[in-house]
Amino acid sequence: VAAFKAIQDGKQVAIICPTTILCEQHYNTALGRLKNFMVEIEAINRFKTKKEQTEIIQKLADGKVDLICGTHRLFSKDVKFKDLGLIILDEEQRFGVEDKERLKNLKKTVDVLSLSATPIPRTLYMSLVGIRDVSFLSTPPKERKPIHTMVVDYSNSILVSACKKELERGGQVLIVYNRVESILNFYAKVKELLPDVNIGVAHGQMSPKQLEDAIYNLYSRKTQILISTILIENGIDLPYANTLFVIDADKLGLSQLYQLRGRIGRSNIEAEAYFSFASNKTLTEEAYKRLDAIMEFSDFGSGYKVALRDLEIR
Repeated sequence: VAAFKAIQDGKQVAIICPTTILCEQHYNTALGRLKNFMVEIEAINRFKTKKEQTEIIQKLADGKVDLICGTHRLFSKDVKFKDLGLIILDEEQRFGVEDKERLKNLKKTVDVLSLSATPIPRTLYMSLVGIRDVSFLSTPPKERKPIHTMVVDYSNSILVSACKKELERGGQVLIVYNRVESILNFYAKVKELLPDVNIGVAHGQMSPKQLEDAIYNLYSRKTQILISTILIENGIDLPYANTLFVIDADKLGLSQLYQLRGRIGRSNIEAEAYFSFASNKTLTEEAYKRLDAIMEFSDFGSGYKVALRDLEIR
């Protein structure tokens, strides 16, 4: 609504997000919602060729683009706006202080709308002392159910059981394995455990085409299980993925765990999240507190509470 109002007032709008996949999703959503309003929409990210990027940047400078969805590419020095009125920063916790300072330099009189399920300590502080206005969206979409969250010792039998349970009800499974160097070995192991299942792999060192294909196959339900690094944590909407299994959850931050859990349960089906750690491992006090917090805060709109707890733990 904010973007549409700015465009109606003759201003340009930039939606900036941390990952290419999320950028493409925002672009497609904007196209779908604004197609009947004569709004010129573009996306700029690493899926675009150099020639395409140059053309889009020129159109942006000439004022021929009303709304642009982009990644960090929009912070580049060659990107110029004719009349920027609103910046929407999605997944704000994924942007550093340097990025946000660049935002201020884009234009001094621009409105900024920052979105985050788990704000970082700096943003929390600014909201608590009144430097920033903060609004909460705590009402879930109709028929959305809370996610059943479990912290478990890892075993092959638990993994197989969780996957089979989800596949039997026609859903998809996300397995988070956050080590690129051995993710293919883990994939081979899961393939051996579940030989008749279509399993995909996604990580940040894949080529744009490979990554795009992996995510598209998940969207189109050709892939039943996706083994991925935490690149899927940011805002990707997967309505049929209703089971999450995180390997070595004790090594991830609290906001990462919360964001990952947010990738499932986006329909009217009760979702299940398994946060696992090695059975022979003694957890550190901080890791224990993080896993305890993710179990405690399972209600809708708990992101702010999670961020406050994260601040306490730190």
